[in-house]
Amino acid sequence: MKIFTSSQIKELDNYTIEHEPIKSIDLMERAARVLTRAITERWSPTVPIVVFAGPGNNGGDALAVARMLIEKDYQVQTFLFNITGHLSADCAENKRRLCDKKGRSLLTEVTQEFDPPQLEKGTLVVDGLFGSGLNKPLAGGFASLVKYINASKADIVSIDVPSGLMTEDNTYNVSNNIICATQTLTLGQQKLSFLFSENQKYIGQLRILDIGLSQEGINAIDSQYTLVDETTIRDLLMPRDAFAHKGQMGHALIIAGSYGMAGAAILATQACLRSGVGKVTVHCPKRNVPIMQTAVPEAIIHIDREETTFSEGVQTEDFQAVGIGPGLGTSEQTAISLISQIRRTQCPLVIDADALNILSIRRAWMQQLPKGVIMTPHPKELDRMEGKSIDSFERLSKARELAERIQGYIVLKGHYTAVCMPDGHIAFNSTGNAGMATAGSGDVLTGIITALLARGYDRARACVIGVFLHGLAGDLAASELGEESLIASDIIRYLPKAFMKVKNNK
Repeated sequence: MKIFTSSQIKELDNYTIEHEPIKSIDLMERAARVLTRAITERWSPTVPIVVFAGPGNNGGDALAVARMLIEKDYQVQTFLFNITGHLSADCAENKRRLCDKKGRSLLTEVTQEFDPPQLEKGTLVVDGLFGSGLNKPLAGGFASLVKYINASKADIVSIDVPSGLMTEDNTYNVSNNIICATQTLTLGQQKLSFLFSENQKYIGQLRILDIGLSQEGINAIDSQYTLVDETTIRDLLMPRDAFAHKGQMGHALIIAGSYGMAGAAILATQACLRSGVGKVTVHCPKRNVPIMQTAVPEAIIHIDREETTFSEGVQTEDFQAVGIGPGLGTSEQTAISLISQIRRTQCPLVIDADALNILSIRRAWMQQLPKGVIMTPHPKELDRMEGKSIDSFERLSKARELAERIQGYIVLKGHYTAVCMPDGHIAFNSTGNAGMATAGSGDVLTGIITALLARGYDRARACVIGVFLHGLAGDLAASELGEESLIASDIIRYLPKAFMKVKNNK
């Protein structure tokens, strides 16, 4: 699914109007019918409704919804804010249509002073003040109105976007001047700002409503952002040759686990083995060897000369991919060994965890990263590398800039993990849950991506497929075990089911 900017949303509306063809007022009517259906599915006619409509097309949607709710015998009180004396053409037309509902319409047009209605518990507020076209924080009377609505005990349903929230960058927005919706009914596609954790308090329950926007137009508009779904992943998976042998399925190298952190190496190695690779070699210090051979008997062990740390690089001619970093430690000796390993690695390389922490305090080494390198930071690790960010949008922007600068792939982990590509494109993952916020989850992801690279997937596909399967395995585990009890090894245990679900659509 493509995610469009506010300007692209307007472009898609215009494309639909021109090529369907359909009049803009009729497209608004179609959207209002879908919105009304969603509202009536949740709230009965016994619920009093107060509609707040702005002067633009979001307000036009709200006025059309008010009319349709009245036609279904809902008790509706509508306030249209026309402070400047100018309404969009479609908003003005829907004002006229609402006023034609004589005897059943209660419309107040606000031009100057405003005496707000009582918003009691059990009332539903329909927020149609401002939509996806908003490009600056709300101020003055509209900010006061938003605060008044938020302070009430009424349920709030926002049309398309909670008023005051911008569709992309809210870094310098005023949080108190944004509607906190019970439910957001967004039109057409997911909005970029909906993917950021700090904005969830404004969105409430999200529903994406299909209003019949042109599929041809969606295909024609080039978006920098996509939300990856199961259908996309199914099309990316390679078939497994019935006559394949382990030598044809790739050989991965995992470099992980200082003494006391063998668990990180175990998780990364087990996940790698469960992700379709033919062979896995794990390089670890001497004291971890008995643990590794007991926990992962399928793996080949390559033993470091040191007892407790990673101290020497490994030749990579025999490997198709390398994953390095989980539980590695950050000692000076390990740091020197890391840069040595990076220099000598000729195959695709995944850098995670302690390897990222080492690079964050030795910034000059970033210039030595090979083209196409994959780094998998969580937000704090990215902040250590690129500087602290005010919010998720700024952090995402830094991740994209880093990917472009080093011509590599930045997998920024989170609820919607973002795969930032060297060309500036960002693919968001749609799987995963809060139960995966547990130690070792990132080590599992490193193993999965490393395996897919060794298996023969290109870097972009390995990242996108890897984060999707990682999240899906977590979802399957949570569905049976619950989010509270989920641990990293559960993700590995459910990887087979994740692969089967994607391949077999079950």
